[in-house]
Amino acid sequence: MRIPYRPLAIGLVTLAFSALVLARAQAGDRHFFAPVTDPVVKEECGSCHLAFAPSMLPARSWQRMMGELDKHFGDNASLDPATAEKITSYLVANAGDAGGQRYSSKLLKGVASGATPQRITELPKWVSEHRKVPDWEWRHKEVRTKANCIACHTAAEQGYYEE
Repeated sequence: MRIPYRPLAIGLVTLAFSALVLARAQAGDRHFFAPVTDPVVKEECGSCHLAFAPSMLPARSWQRMMGELDKHFGDNASLDPATAEKITSYLVANAGDAGGQRYSSKLLKGVASGATPQRITELPKWVSEHRKVPDWEWRHKEVRTKANCIACHTAAEQGYYEE
């Protein structure tokens, strides 16, 4: 009697692939933030910097930020009203305090309930996680700013912020 090796091999390959995916999800689970999926948000926000995961800030922060685009961190990032409203709606619906954002509560821990933080890099949890990074690393020519997540977290665009 002949043993069907092909189905067994396919099953083993499938099992191995699933184990790799699960291991990645578990390894990065405490530093995973669902990346931006809306093409307009990706295009408009991602044209100048990483389109940060909306779950990294509370809704009130996104609302304030989108309302002050004419002075967006020293630049004028103004948009037409319809585009700004679409982006604001997406960011607010997916904000860290919108519910269903699995790891946001950890990042937003220590943020006062009425506070409207504008910089992810100033959140207490972010500061704590990066406290051991020496100043000279932030000034490195490939990093330049604390907001340049992808310089150190190469999978940040996919939502993974593990080292």
